[in-house]
Amino acid sequence: MLRGPTGHFTTISTVGETARAFVPHPLPPDPPLELAGELESLLDAAATAIGRLDGISLVLPDPQLFIYTYVRQEAVLSSQIEGTQSSLSDLLRHELDGAPAALLDDVTEVSCYVDAMQHGLARLQQGEPLSLRLLRDIHARLLAHGRGSGKQPGEFRRSQNWIGGSRPGNASFVPPPPDAVIDCMGALEKFLHNDPVRTRPLLKAALAHVQFETIHPFLDGNGRLGRLLITFLLCAEGVLRQPMLYLSLHFKRHRAEYYRLLQEVRETGIWEDWLRFFLEGIIQTSETATRTATRLLDLFQRDRARLADEAASVLRLHQLLQQHPVTHAMSAARSLGIAHPTAARSLRRLAEMGVVRELSDSSYRRFYAYSGYLDILKDTDPPS
Repeated sequence: MLRGPTGHFTTISTVGETARAFVPHPLPPDPPLELAGELESLLDAAATAIGRLDGISLVLPDPQLFIYTYVRQEAVLSSQIEGTQSSLSDLLRHELDGAPAALLDDVTEVSCYVDAMQHGLARLQQGEPLSLRLLRDIHARLLAHGRGSGKQPGEFRRSQNWIGGSRPGNASFVPPPPDAVIDCMGALEKFLHNDPVRTRPLLKAALAHVQFETIHPFLDGNGRLGRLLITFLLCAEGVLRQPMLYLSLHFKRHRAEYYRLLQEVRETGIWEDWLRFFLEGIIQTSETATRTATRLLDLFQRDRARLADEAASVLRLHQLLQQHPVTHAMSAARSLGIAHPTAARSLRRLAEMGVVRELSDSSYRRFYAYSGYLDILKDTDPPS
């Protein structure tokens, strides 16, 4: 079916030149999407995969043991798409003691992402609807500190932005002019609330992500918030009980394809390739997250058995590392209410047994990482 562009162009004048800005039509697509055949099968498979992932949260003894670090891994990956260089270990160390000066901007940006994510999820769990007000509030958290803090945190943009190129005239894409942003976002909010038509949650997330990225309503942080929107929407719709699904790794691995498909939808109205890409990402990411949670649980049980005859302080420290897989003696002593020498001795014992490894660092403080935990999080390739 021929649909044509999913919006219209309007001529703008900005930074001393004219350019064509793209204003998207409201969702859902018109004429309606044809989901029979392969896409319908993919939708069903994605729903099954995410259902299994949601179910794993019910059998984990404490889902927060998984979610705490998994959320931070997502924050690192999503921020790396925007060019940051910090790692998961950098972020976890920053949360203990502050970041090294060379990484301060990057780690601050990732830390704000974690705060924005947790804030948005908490508001949704309290029953607040996914609204423009909430998105602005989350954006304010996202850009509260660091490089984006001077770019109108929490406010829809009042000036023109563009993607790629040095100016609108040579940009790869120019979003709507600022005076069209409110109307575009208002229409997106209605779609999120099933107006004018009820839409299946996974399909809604796929369409809404493209629409948000096309509107690009903020001066900065659109990519990160657009990726968060997927998880927020699935939690708000009751598809996920816990925030256990993130697509940043899928988008990062296939970055060129991701950007190409976004533009293809705008120019041609052909949604099918994007939906296939999105749903395959849901399936792969859900399966990987399910496998990761299961492997972490197995790791905790195996290591606990190995430590059965160790001192009580060692056992308690292992329990702490399941919650915070990077620590140092002072932090461990404070968290466990034990003496600093006892914490230091327990960390050395875990290092001798290969449970933790010391992170190479020139600072005066020795950081230790729960080796198996972080290795499992790094091993995120889908099964062959």
